Amino acid sequence: MSTLKNHPPAIPRAIWVLGFVSMLMDISSEMIHSLLPMFMVGTLGISVFAVGLIDGLAESATLIVKVFSGALSDRLGKRKGLAIFGYGLSAFTKPLFALSQGMGLLLTARLMDRIGKGIRGAPRDALIADITPAEIRGAAFGLRQTLDTVGAVAGPLLATVLMLLWANDYRRVFWLAVIPGLLATLLLIIGIREPKATATHVISNPISRANLRRLGTAYWWVVIVGGVFTLARFSETFLILRAQQLAIPVAWVPMIMVAMNLVYAASAYPFGKLSDRISHGSLLAMGLVVLIASDLILASSTGWIGLFAGVALWGIHMGMTQGLLASMVAASAPANLRGTAFGFFNLISGFGLLAASVVAGLLWDQLGAAFTFYAGAGFALLTFIGVLIFPAKYQA
Repeated sequence: MSTLKNHPPAIPRAIWVLGFVSMLMDISSEMIHSLLPMFMVGTLGISVFAVGLIDGLAESATLIVKVFSGALSDRLGKRKGLAIFGYGLSAFTKPLFALSQGMGLLLTARLMDRIGKGIRGAPRDALIADITPAEIRGAAFGLRQTLDTVGAVAGPLLATVLMLLWANDYRRVFWLAVIPGLLATLLLIIGIREPKATATHVISNPISRANLRRLGTAYWWVVIVGGVFTLARFSETFLILRAQQLAIPVAWVPMIMVAMNLVYAASAYPFGKLSDRISHGSLLAMGLVVLIASDLILASSTGWIGLFAGVALWGIHMGMTQGLLASMVAASAPANLRGTAFGFFNLISGFGLLAASVVAGLLWDQLGAAFTFYAGAGFALLTFIGVLIFPAKYQA
């Protein structure tokens, strides 16, 4: 036992491939998303409330679709085909952003892009759990998240450079974002081989009442905690709008996402490894404290220093909690129901994200930006209290 702890298994090659796939797709997506709020408000004349509503609908669609793609991957016993379809759909919808002249096509593009993300998400996460030894699962999720977040750094950074070179030409940047999305899909096709155990295992109906009961109390408490947590974590769109509100030049606003994701990328893998060694509840509680501090600083900031401090703390909390929650889902669910487990976890989170984004947009329009972040801090505090009161319910 001590030998295993001192010399854990190496992270499988497939995890690295999946990480680079995620990185390329995130470069593609973040080149667009880091500019999209300003494009919607400044170029298309869409209100901040409508931005929040569109963002909430799109992101919740992502998470709701994961239920069905996750359950289907369990039923088929195959993950890769669904992941390829999801990545491909997102890649081929990128040109629609460049073609948008109003809310109709833009909403279509946003929904299709996020549906693609939803289709690939649960099968990919279940595949990671399938091919990774349990004792390094936190590190594996953390590594994929780190590489994913490297893409989330490179995307806004590239968008900033191109906006400066091309005189704030949004549409030209959106067209270029198509290329890394297509490369991500190609890498997944040629770089991943379906594990034999997954390819041959089939169960009748993953979402039957009997199978849902098999998920157990510990899993459903993870779902509840994750859902309330999502209420505290409204979209990063509001970080971009906060930066613009503080009079940062338009071309430099994507650097806010670069800063947040640099911190996220640097912290995800170390905290993933830490989650393999300490109580999940303790690490989750620490992440919530960091989120509360971030919200309070962002609510009260009046310049660059406060803005970047709040954004950096936001990135740390993401690094502490996102891989952790995925690891908790994987540890608390039966192996042949992992796709379904990730799907239902993300369904509840999807409803939370929709509510959070709509409420954040309303608070921003009616009461000001500060109230948006104060509300986020309040939900984070509520989740923190739940983690402290019911620690044994969701421990893996």
